[in-house]
Amino acid sequence: MNGVINNHRLVALWRLFLCVLPIFAGCAALEKREAVVTTVIIHPTEDAASREATNFSLIGRVLVKTDRQGFSGGVHWQHNSDISDEILLFSPLGQTVAQINRDLEGVRLITSEQKAYHAASVEDLTEEVLGWRLPLAGLQFWILGVHSPLTFSEIDLDKNGRTVAIRQDGWQIVFLDYFSQQTTNTRYFPRVMELSRSDLRLRLVIDNWKVED
Repeated sequence: MNGVINNHRLVALWRLFLCVLPIFAGCAALEKREAVVTTVIIHPTEDAASREATNFSLIGRVLVKTDRQGFSGGVHWQHNSDISDEILLFSPLGQTVAQINRDLEGVRLITSEQKAYHAASVEDLTEEVLGWRLPLAGLQFWILGVHSPLTFSEIDLDKNGRTVAIRQDGWQIVFLDYFSQQTTNTRYFPRVMELSRSDLRLRLVIDNWKVED
């Protein structure tokens, strides 16, 4: 799933998305959270900064709620270790709402009006332009069901050793569902997760993974 997604495929995907939007908004049918059996506290180590997140690409849906506004639509995320990210946000009809690119030189966000914005971090840029904060520094790890090695974290695990929740950097990340089959030969990957912090709640439903070990 490398490169740009075929436009026809996107249109078909978001037509389907419109049909299931009420279920997505309600979310009750998706919650399959397992009981917590143990909590692990992890401190960053001296070599934490040298650890890289797994390369991956995904297609999914996102629902954002704040005290003042909200957003719902699609997401396509291509992550290349700690070098670069390309994140495309779509409306339910498949129109590009924003394109976010991160590399060693910084972050660029291009809106649907083709206005370009630049900043040092995705977090600050999305808050300024979109009105809500995308915690990319941690999310590149959380999306895989693991904690970021860079800061202190608390992790709740179920009886199978899968992550139920992570508390890190002021965020609470709850994993509501995993794919029923292993995405790779060794690991299960999240299907539904929710991030919350103060007045912001962000829910991700992942429809398709491609992961490089």
